[in-house]
Amino acid sequence: MINFSLSPEQLKIQEAARAFALQEVLPVAWRYDEKDELPLFIMKKAFDMGIMNITIPRKYGGPGYGLMECALIVEEISAACAGLATSIFDNSLGVEPLLLTKNEEARAKYLPVIAKDFKLISFATSEPTTGSDVAGIRCRADRDGDDYILNGTKYWMTNGGFADYYSIFATVDPTAGYKGICAFLVEKGWEGISTGLHIPKLGQRCSNTVGIHFRNTRVPKENVLAEPGQGFYMAMTAFARTRPIIGSFGVGAARTAMELAIDYAKRRRAFGFPLKEFQAVAFKIAEMYQKVETARLLTWKAAWEADSGQDPTITASITKFYATEAAFEVVDEALQIFGGYGYTRMYPIEKLFRDMRLLRIYEGTSEVQRVVVSRFAFDSYKPIMPALEDFPQFGHLDVHETPGETAWRCRMCGYVHRGQEPPDECPYCFFPKTAFKKVWPRE
Repeated sequence: MINFSLSPEQLKIQEAARAFALQEVLPVAWRYDEKDELPLFIMKKAFDMGIMNITIPRKYGGPGYGLMECALIVEEISAACAGLATSIFDNSLGVEPLLLTKNEEARAKYLPVIAKDFKLISFATSEPTTGSDVAGIRCRADRDGDDYILNGTKYWMTNGGFADYYSIFATVDPTAGYKGICAFLVEKGWEGISTGLHIPKLGQRCSNTVGIHFRNTRVPKENVLAEPGQGFYMAMTAFARTRPIIGSFGVGAARTAMELAIDYAKRRRAFGFPLKEFQAVAFKIAEMYQKVETARLLTWKAAWEADSGQDPTITASITKFYATEAAFEVVDEALQIFGGYGYTRMYPIEKLFRDMRLLRIYEGTSEVQRVVVSRFAFDSYKPIMPALEDFPQFGHLDVHETPGETAWRCRMCGYVHRGQEPPDECPYCFFPKTAFKKVWPRE
């Protein structure tokens, strides 16, 4: 039976995350957005409160929660600041390759430390010339005995300027495509690692984003998370598990924009009436509410699939592009309701607007998600209804009254012909006899 109720433990997690968002994140978000700086002390408080690294299994000292709990936490924190929500959740993304690797030695070495101590781990597939095209990675990993030597640059690394560890994806051969991709756990202090300056961004400015460069950085064999050919599938599996949470970023921020728009529409008057009395405004609010609710349900479904051991890839992709685009639309409409005030930096809408624009880009653009879903629809989706040429649309032919009747359908225009043989030529589209298929009686 389908049940959308949260468990008592999940409700406590949601309540704790909401309190943290209101009491700790919201009061500092706009200040650090102005400074274009990550408030690291907030990250430390999130760790101390137990709302970071929540997917680390209990075996390694973590709470062992699933993506559903992640979705609850991220929605609440993103409602206060999507940038800080990104930085807090990025540790779960960075940890994902450790959870997926067959290298138990690496899991046993690093996961307990990340669970016990305030350690940041950054995830890196993107490069200056490759984003969603993971198979196009050019950062080199050349084998040297049992070790690998890294050379190249990783880019768009969330928390990269403060991270203690990096989950790095590189290739043994750039011409090999996905077959050459491998993955490693790299420590910050290793020789040959350079950290770039914080990248100035339009939004999510409370989240640190940098590039990392490797010059002959040696990775010992015990830190290999995926051998060549396995790294691409590890990255795709990680994204399938984390993309639903990008939906939660959108749900949280959109919810805030909607709440602010409702409040403003109740208070602001125009032409002698509150804005909420105008149908144009009321309909905007209705559509905003609909999009927030729909995005949340999709996000929860994708998280539930992942937690249930199902392959969440398709639902995660649908969630990713629907929830993020819906969030941007909600914030845009909220700004419209605020009018000129919404466009100023004295009101909170403009930050929400800037923060939401990124969601349609990172962890696979909206266009990439559409490719994923369309390929599934064309190649893997199993239809329930018969194929078009077999569809029982007989028009004037009553198959119950004339059970012995024979019918032929033109596969080009759909015309149904009655008779023992098809016509020599379709009277509508003029295609020849060979264009007809027998559709009744069924064989």
